[in-house]
Amino acid sequence: MELQLDEPLWLILLLPAALYFGWFGLKNFPASSKMAKTVFILRVFVVALLIFALAGPSLFSPVKEEQVIFLLDRSASLEGMETEMAAAVEKALNAQKDHQSVAVYTFAEDFLSLLPMTAEPQTLPAELAIGQNGHTNIARALELASNSGDTDLATRLVVLTDGNETQSSAIESLNRLESDRLQVDVWPIEQSAVNDMAVSRFETPSRAFLGEAQAFSVSIDSDAEAQAKLIFSVNDRDLDAKEISLAEGQNVFNYTYPASSEGLLKYEVRLEAAEDAFLENNSLASITEVSGNPEVLVVNGGEPSPIAALLDTNNLRVTELSGAELPSSLSAILRYDSIIFDNVSGTSVGEQQMAIIEQAVQQFGVGFMMVGGDQSFGLGGYFKTPIERLLPVEMEVQGKHELPSLGLMIVMDRSGSMMGMKLELAKEAAARSIELLRPDDTLGVIAFDDQPWEILPTAKMADPQAAVDKVLGITPGGGTEIYRSLQKAYMELEDLKLQRKHIILLTDGQSATSNDYDALIENGKDNNITLSTVSIGQDADRNLLEQLADTGSGRFYDVTDATTIPAILSRETIMMSRTYIVDQPFYPVVYSSKWDDLFAEGVPQLNAYIATTAKNTATVALESEEGDPVLASWNYGLGKTVAFTSGSGAWSGDFQSWAQWPDFWNRSVAELQPTFEEIPYSVMRKEQGVYTVEDPTQSSAILTVAAVDEEGNDIPLQTEPVAPGKVEVKLDADPGLVFFSVSNENGAAYKTGLTIPYGDEYRTAAANMPLLTALAERTGGQVLGTLDEAFRDMPYTSGTVRPIQLWLLLAGMLLFFTDITLRRFGLPKLIQKRKAAKEEDSSPAAIDQLIKAKKRN
Repeated sequence: MELQLDEPLWLILLLPAALYFGWFGLKNFPASSKMAKTVFILRVFVVALLIFALAGPSLFSPVKEEQVIFLLDRSASLEGMETEMAAAVEKALNAQKDHQSVAVYTFAEDFLSLLPMTAEPQTLPAELAIGQNGHTNIARALELASNSGDTDLATRLVVLTDGNETQSSAIESLNRLESDRLQVDVWPIEQSAVNDMAVSRFETPSRAFLGEAQAFSVSIDSDAEAQAKLIFSVNDRDLDAKEISLAEGQNVFNYTYPASSEGLLKYEVRLEAAEDAFLENNSLASITEVSGNPEVLVVNGGEPSPIAALLDTNNLRVTELSGAELPSSLSAILRYDSIIFDNVSGTSVGEQQMAIIEQAVQQFGVGFMMVGGDQSFGLGGYFKTPIERLLPVEMEVQGKHELPSLGLMIVMDRSGSMMGMKLELAKEAAARSIELLRPDDTLGVIAFDDQPWEILPTAKMADPQAAVDKVLGITPGGGTEIYRSLQKAYMELEDLKLQRKHIILLTDGQSATSNDYDALIENGKDNNITLSTVSIGQDADRNLLEQLADTGSGRFYDVTDATTIPAILSRETIMMSRTYIVDQPFYPVVYSSKWDDLFAEGVPQLNAYIATTAKNTATVALESEEGDPVLASWNYGLGKTVAFTSGSGAWSGDFQSWAQWPDFWNRSVAELQPTFEEIPYSVMRKEQGVYTVEDPTQSSAILTVAAVDEEGNDIPLQTEPVAPGKVEVKLDADPGLVFFSVSNENGAAYKTGLTIPYGDEYRTAAANMPLLTALAERTGGQVLGTLDEAFRDMPYTSGTVRPIQLWLLLAGMLLFFTDITLRRFGLPKLIQKRKAAKEEDSSPAAIDQLIKAKKRN
């Protein structure tokens, strides 16, 4: 056992302390009382203990044990080398010494255990663990490995890697490693990729005009001569294909294509070849904004919309699609300046598409308008969806309309085949339906597998939140048995005295038994019970479910996109629990707005509308006699949205013959256009995951940046101001397109798309020997020729370190309080009595008595 000091320089303080106490002691110590001498000695010890405590003392107990930890790089750049590395480590384990423990880990952007720390001879598993291999994070592997074993033992980390790190810095991580008995060896591994072809660059013009020739430039790196095909696409539709010959090294190809459509266009180039090491580096995308007349997308509910014919096609480019044809990527949506939903049901639009539209409006200024009809607003199932969030009206009607009493039963499949997203969406849908019900409504929920399970007993809605919690707690079960669950639902509702009684049956499978459904449903119809069914996926018995809905006077939904399930159940609940359609002809009340000059010569009559509630900050341009909004607008983020709760057809009544009817729609489209000033901010890639955003006009002080991926999901990012009107943006996004929305404090904005290229992991490169050599030299390790050398003797001694700093401080504190006690109360009485006795023994009277006693003897 030996004494170690972490901060020995503090011991210099002993010199002035010794001089001080020495001078004081020589001058005063001989003439001082015992009390003063005792206090002096105590203070010397207290100061000495404090100085030794500052030096960080510890007791080191040496032991013989050592640790050798192997770190195997399984990132994508070393794909195919895993078996070779594992075999080399397996062979090297034969050189393990008796006093050495061994552990084997693998790493890429994560860190996984292959062989836990052990002193016994072990065999590596036959297969390496599979994890995230898109990046190489050597720094994280070093830090986790160094703390994975006994930190008191001498440890050697042996890293098998090509050194081409793409995350963090291994050199910086060495500064965070606190152990002074740690050594890093490296064993360089060369990439095994051969015959790899990679699209290293793809450039298109950032801006172009309609019909303008656009120059496309493509760079391809190849390891060898090869034949391949280049495929170009625009907005995910193939544009052209070229057969090319590649030479070894970099190959540059230039092509020209006309800008055939307007808006923000996503161009993509793909490389196809017979043999290629990495497929991940075979494509890149680029964004070009093609200027021209504003483009409007009219989405219909399955029947052609009259709106497209009413718009000014000389100044507007108009595209009409059905709800089922609505694009599902942000790049495809951003090509339009505004979108109009004309009586489109939410059951034909998935939640992901709704979220993409919300992002397009909020972050990129795309305008959105919803037009009423029996498939729109609340009746379309938009309650609590992204579309409701962006509109100026709420789907719920707040207490102005007479509502029928309702009994609702939700019969939900919870069999094993529903496990995952389908069951989660079904539960969310049921929870959404619960939120739509009033306190006086009656609800029951049955979940079934091979038998019915009563989740919520049929009763009035006493505690909606408790009901939601129970529904969200449903777990998947076994088989599928529909009839008994449906029979139970009918039995629960048949004796209830309610105006409307409705059952929603949702399943993705086929019933294990066949029973007389017709008799069950017909008996239910006698008790005023209706039935709607939802078929999920390819395995459901569509014929049976469609027949049940038809016999039960309800609706049948054939679901291929599971994200539409919440909208379906919301629509069913609203249709049964509310009277949303107001179909009495009326003259709307006109308020001051961008449309009011159109009504200077009078207001035509409307036939019907969907009842909604205007949001607090919405501007209402037209209102019904009952105070419901008919035409309302507001700003949502950078975009504008409009709600017209009447329709474009028969619901609009005399509006159809109104001379200003085309102007009404063109004015609405004009209102949807963004009004913010557009500044072409510069967005440049600085390094992987880091972008610089700058205002070239230098008119901005503060820049606000948002990033969204193709699916409409927000990408978390960190912004760091660099200068006025200039920020650095750090984000972690998968390869593909990322759309930036940039705005300043004055409301100016800009939208653009950037390509996140495939990671550097997929770029062929030699081993990074400078980094590997530096790791070894900084820690006293070696660049190994063979892995057997990893078990050589270590220059550090293992042992247990026990800090004694606190004990010294405690001793100093006790002595300090002893000093205070002595000065306050004096020496203990026992010492004082002994002193008095000694003085008495030495007095003259006592001496005389001793002389007399001696004479008598």
